[in-house]
Amino acid sequence: MASPSSQLWSARCRSLTGAVFPRAATRPLHEGPDTVDELLDRNLVKKKKNEEQRSEGSDEEEAVLLERRRLTSIRRESLCLYRDIIRATRFFSWPDARGAVWRDVLRSNARREFEEARFERDSEIITRLLIGGRDAVQSALYKLADAQRKKIAEQEEEKIRGGR
Repeated sequence: MASPSSQLWSARCRSLTGAVFPRAATRPLHEGPDTVDELLDRNLVKKKKNEEQRSEGSDEEEAVLLERRRLTSIRRESLCLYRDIIRATRFFSWPDARGAVWRDVLRSNARREFEEARFERDSEIITRLLIGGRDAVQSALYKLADAQRKKIAEQEEEKIRGGR
């Protein structure tokens, strides 16, 4: 049996709980549905009939959703390409004829082109720009890798000739 002090403490906690959470003290243990069917009816979204789905309002909503998905995909692709350009330009650390570092020149050109194409609405043109940009980045990296291989080969030949 509980001691009188613990009963007093319990009564104080109950009154405090009732003051803070007034519904908690009077809430029945089970307020849920009585059957599984009632549970499903309360928690599942009911399907609309076919004729209601084919209304003009839902077609417009679907068109808006498709447009958002397409734009999200294009934005994601363009951001991915821009990040690839930034990553690729870090290898271009030598100056050009004017004395500007190629990395900075390439990054500013990429930024300018992305800003110019920012408000383009035609998805075919955007796709062509993305494909062309991706191809340009890949070809620039391949050319850079070939130039580095040639430079390394020349240095090895000089070591061989210089060693004899």
